[in-house]
Amino acid sequence: MEKKELKERFIDEKTGIEYVRQGDYYIPNLVIPMQEKIQLNKYGRMRLTYLKEHKRTEYTIMLMEGTLTKHLKEIQEIATKRVNQIIEELKEKSDLTEEMKNSDPLYWVGTMNAIKGQAEEIVYNEIIYK
Repeated sequence: MEKKELKERFIDEKTGIEYVRQGDYYIPNLVIPMQEKIQLNKYGRMRLTYLKEHKRTEYTIMLMEGTLTKHLKEIQEIATKRVNQIIEELKEKSDLTEEMKNSDPLYWVGTMNAIKGQAEEIVYNEIIYK
């Protein structure tokens, strides 16, 4: 029986994936493309966690295609703008004024916290967990 010489590298014609020999085995040479480094805020991290825990397939596809960073950046920008927009709308609907900040600061802070909580809950359901 003749010994057949094994190649160090070869490309599978069906898949187009390159394989590299490691000992007696061929390992696929998969490389994730370089992605832009971004600083994730609260909404970006929440979306990332949601994708990892509940939408594993979408997360893996975006990671392999190199679109995950772009998606997270887009989501956090949209979520931040939407929260600020909802806060402004809810402030206009409430009886909250800037004079109350000086006259009754505890009421003002409590109301603003409630408004922010409502706005974030809306954004979670509209954008983050969708």
